[in-house]
Amino acid sequence: MAKNTDIKVRPWCPFCGQDVARPLEPAQRKMNEFTSGTCQCGAVYTCDPTGFNVGACMVECMVHACDDNWDLAWELMPDEDYISGRLDNYDEQTHQIVDTRNLDGRAIRGVLYFIRLSRDFEDLSRKLDQHKSRDIPPPGKVNTDIPEMEQIRDPKRQKKKAAKEQVRQLVESGDIDDLVELAFDDHKTLRFMQRLLYDPRDEYRWNCAHVIGQVCRRLSTRKPGAVSDLLHRMYEACSDSAATHWGLMESVGSIIAARPDIYGGFTRHLLMFRDVPSSRIQVLWALGSIAAKRPDLVRATPFYSLFPFVNHPDSFTRGHAIRLFGRIYATEVKSNIEELIDDQAKLTVYENGKPIHTTVGDLAKEALASLAENDSK
Repeated sequence: MAKNTDIKVRPWCPFCGQDVARPLEPAQRKMNEFTSGTCQCGAVYTCDPTGFNVGACMVECMVHACDDNWDLAWELMPDEDYISGRLDNYDEQTHQIVDTRNLDGRAIRGVLYFIRLSRDFEDLSRKLDQHKSRDIPPPGKVNTDIPEMEQIRDPKRQKKKAAKEQVRQLVESGDIDDLVELAFDDHKTLRFMQRLLYDPRDEYRWNCAHVIGQVCRRLSTRKPGAVSDLLHRMYEACSDSAATHWGLMESVGSIIAARPDIYGGFTRHLLMFRDVPSSRIQVLWALGSIAAKRPDLVRATPFYSLFPFVNHPDSFTRGHAIRLFGRIYATEVKSNIEELIDDQAKLTVYENGKPIHTTVGDLAKEALASLAENDSK
């Protein structure tokens, strides 16, 4: 019996790893346009269903990314002003990637071409566009703390190979610069950093998670796909009931918080582990760290399922829940937080990889101050 060799998967963004919607006709059609779409991370993409017009597809994608500003599009430099990616073997009819390049007797040769601009040029393209007005920026184009684009590495350089002991020493010393250089040369650097999380020392794991987030923050400016792969591996490891989750939720939160503009779509998956006792506090911490940069990402999830944690008997759970709700301006639980301002239960909260010893009451006061400040705006 012949095996079914049709391998079909939904197309994904090569930058953030999230599924992308079917490309659609633009609202205002022009001559020779391709269907297009926008990923939630801010990347834009166009579709060449035949695979024979990829060059024109690339041009349309660039112009689309620049809000139809042709002058700006021609000024942009690859790898400096934008990064690009593509998915081959795309079938426009079924919105699938078909690895066998054949579906029901039809040849599949379509291409999805992706472009992601740096924030500076996104802002510039909107300012130079005199024919459009927007009260609310599109999803994924919210101004955030975005790192500068990393310098292009010399392709002729002698690339370094990562070694476990070398990576361990760099992580422990907090040498972000050398770790970034090593990660550009050898992607095993990220795997070796992940392995360091399996350590019984709390402070060591939290520091490793912070370092991983900072390295991925800079690596993502040139190789966002490598960071996306790391996030997928970490979530898969968390789903393995036979494996320990040490450091994984902390690292996921650190990475997303470092680049919420690209990886914010991963935020909602954290809630899957909210009821796991060994991960509950780490999930609350991760959501709180993301909320410090992008509270809208957390509020876009069913965060109301976390409300009961404000009155949880465990002080660490109460404290981290309060920290989170203050940062997302959750007035829904304001009265519950007010009841805890005299709670002297002690706990440790990690910020930037360093332990901060505090009390539930102090965190409640900070959260109420944040709510009051938001109300006054």
